[in-house]
Amino acid sequence: MTRLDWTSHHARVLKGSVRVPGDKSVSHRALMLGALAEGTSRIRGFLEGEDTRATAAVLQLLGVRIDAPADGERVVHGVGLHGLRGTTQQLDCGNAGTGMRLLAGLLAGQEFDSTLIGDESLSKRPMRRVTDPLARMGATIETQDGLPPLHVRGGQALHGIAYTLPVASAQVKSALLLAGLYAQGETEVIEPHPTRDYTERMLAAFGWPIDFAPGRARLSGGHTLRATDVDVPADFSSAAFFLVAGSIVPGSELRLPSVGLNPRRTGLLQALRLMGADIRVENERESGGEPVGDLVVRHAPLHGIELPEALVPDMIDEFPALFVAATAAKGQTVVRGAAELRVKESDRLAAMATGLRALGAVVDETPDGATIHGGPLHGGTIESHGDHRIAMSFAAAGLIASGPVRINDCANVATSFPGFFELGNSCGFELKTA
Repeated sequence: MTRLDWTSHHARVLKGSVRVPGDKSVSHRALMLGALAEGTSRIRGFLEGEDTRATAAVLQLLGVRIDAPADGERVVHGVGLHGLRGTTQQLDCGNAGTGMRLLAGLLAGQEFDSTLIGDESLSKRPMRRVTDPLARMGATIETQDGLPPLHVRGGQALHGIAYTLPVASAQVKSALLLAGLYAQGETEVIEPHPTRDYTERMLAAFGWPIDFAPGRARLSGGHTLRATDVDVPADFSSAAFFLVAGSIVPGSELRLPSVGLNPRRTGLLQALRLMGADIRVENERESGGEPVGDLVVRHAPLHGIELPEALVPDMIDEFPALFVAATAAKGQTVVRGAAELRVKESDRLAAMATGLRALGAVVDETPDGATIHGGPLHGGTIESHGDHRIAMSFAAAGLIASGPVRINDCANVATSFPGFFELGNSCGFELKTA
């Protein structure tokens, strides 16, 4: 990947309508379930990101025909639950942790061996949280001391289990449910805190009997997935950077149409409102089983809060953006119970604390969170550590800094938000390539 650095400059005002890309989580799952379904599924609003394209490429190597008739559209010709074909090629997930973890569950029930690999960043992410419970279901998956690559043995007889997740994770839950499609008996996943239920909602949309409620999901093997059309809502995690930017740049007003509002995803919306943000939801509706609405954000003075720990699982990808909002708030914002951030694409707690300090903020880091003290930011140089959400968060921070903020290594933004640079500048961001 070619190195790309940005410089973010102080912005005057943000205005306009911002259509952010399709939801990455929904795009991944629509490809996978469409591949395993009987019939042809059409996906609209598909995220044209490197992560989702990597998942599509893996499924194509496994014998699934996937057409791209237009940008943001995919037609998946399903091969049925037992129609995937093995390949001697390694299955490259790129930077997609979601893709690798979900595919581990899906491939655990196949008759053929598979090897899942990833890029340098993904190769450092822990996988035992997925491979250990899959092993309890009868899967055989070899790792490199708990890290990728994953060698998934075929021909294993899977059996359903009741499993309580030690740490709430939608990816782990989803991997177990996908393995459960191939398992004898019933698979039940119980969570310490409810996480995103995209997989459950989409399994139901594809016709698989599943019983789920916040914090638990249960299904049995032996059924059939039926092709269906999926309209992918705009990604809330991508909208997050514009919600924060619109809140902190004086005089701003932004409209974000058709954003997915899954209640297990919108913890940041609640957190920003607790801080005093002016964010309105209009035109609420449902699309493909997912709640959707148009968001309108206006600048408002923010104040620090003690973030309720109950919100943490519902905003785990949005913490970098929250940290930027916290620096613009009056007083201090206290985050606890977010140790999961240390095992994302980077150690996001450390990366955000270090980066914000480089811009003059006072941040007290703890093992599972931080206290961010509100105050002015000055210019400086930030290392994104190849983490797309770190890069985009500091692009927003630069809008209120007194000097230019240089952000190193921004190429990975394309994994989740292709076009962020251009879309940001279209509504008033002051981004330049460094």
